[in-house]
Amino acid sequence: MSYRKLLASAAVAAFLVCIDGCGSRNNEAHVRQEKDRKSAPEFSLKDENGKLVKLSDYRGKVVLLNFWATWCGPCKVEIPWFIGFEREYKDKDFAVLGIAMDEDGWKSIKPYMNDKKINYRVVEGSEEASLMYGGVDSLPTTFVIDREGKIASVHIGLVSKTTYVDEISKLLESPKNEKTTSAQPSGS
Repeated sequence: MSYRKLLASAAVAAFLVCIDGCGSRNNEAHVRQEKDRKSAPEFSLKDENGKLVKLSDYRGKVVLLNFWATWCGPCKVEIPWFIGFEREYKDKDFAVLGIAMDEDGWKSIKPYMNDKKINYRVVEGSEEASLMYGGVDSLPTTFVIDREGKIASVHIGLVSKTTYVDEISKLLESPKNEKTTSAQPSGS
């Protein structure tokens, strides 16, 4: 085997290992105790149809809130997982909500969504929304939010699919609070 092929094989192997277990500190399922969770900041951003979407529209659901961009390599790895999560858990009070941070907005986002057949709601992000969530500097950055609208976990960068599955499952197992289940998001 040539040196070039060996290097290429090693790079592919490292990437595959990273997808399933890179950065164990950031890769472990870590749902904060309820008492340690802070409220997720409210935002109003527009979806591809120009309709305003607010995080509070999703109160009563577990939400995977993902800041991403069409040019982001790790985002491209996660998106198929999120499509699967939306399909698998949507009838269990769960929703994926993407905040696309592309500079040219819907010009890039819409074709990408159509090409990848994204089945969850996507809104166009803004600097203000990024700052509300601590100044999102790295993509992807994902917040897993409980039914009461509180941040249960945060992931900066790529983490394993099993990390998300474990966190979503844990939060979906939590009993529903009757005060939070009255709000249903429209169009999701």
